[in-house]
Amino acid sequence: MGNQTSDLVFGIHSVESLLDEGRVRVEKILALETRNDVRIERILVRARELGVPVERVSRKRLNACVKSIKGAVHQGLIAETESVHLADEKELEFRWPSMGEAPLCLILDGVMDPRNLGACLRSAEAAGVDVVMLPKRRCAPLSAVARKTASGAAESLFLVSVVNLARRMRWLSEQGVQITGSSGETLNGQESGPWNEVDYSGSTAIVVGGEEGGMRALTHKHCDQVVMIPMLGAVESLNVSVATGIILYEAVRQRGQN
Repeated sequence: MGNQTSDLVFGIHSVESLLDEGRVRVEKILALETRNDVRIERILVRARELGVPVERVSRKRLNACVKSIKGAVHQGLIAETESVHLADEKELEFRWPSMGEAPLCLILDGVMDPRNLGACLRSAEAAGVDVVMLPKRRCAPLSAVARKTASGAAESLFLVSVVNLARRMRWLSEQGVQITGSSGETLNGQESGPWNEVDYSGSTAIVVGGEEGGMRALTHKHCDQVVMIPMLGAVESLNVSVATGIILYEAVRQRGQN
């Protein structure tokens, strides 16, 4: 059930989170042979306790591992892992009843930059999101860069690959979920209201669009309402991951009052 993605995680915090979460099997850890600081040693001790092979290697070898990843900084630590599990929609429907009376969902429509994807997942995990839905054809892959930016969130969240986003949104509506999109535009007769004047305390799905065009018109059509975050300066819009965090934490604030 589901499908698989990348098998490389790098960077101290990402590898440490990977071991702490224990949700993805770590096959091997490669550590820089000349680095022996306390934090690295603590991570390697933890890895050995878990039965994960540790290999001390040269900087040249570590650099070669991430050579094809633009802007990658391994910080002297790389984990070779099994791939992150992306659930399919059958698994979503099976697990839905166990999510309680007011699940919090995040739908990412066309987030194509892996760093933005990772940052959105990090915010989602921190906000206690129950499920993140990713369109199968319009989403950045869960690459090593996305997983590093997510800092362990990709391994701990319930991620679902969705074939037809509009159809799945209709299904959510049938489950009593209120769907709130984030957009500064008026589409299909819907005008955006302030992001903090919406009730997120019940079953809620928050939809954010991609870096370039935002939500697609069909996605927008299936939202119950749309919200916007006012821009008071010269910049026209926020980064998608920043906007995601702001709206999610308004939901957290409201849910904390109940």
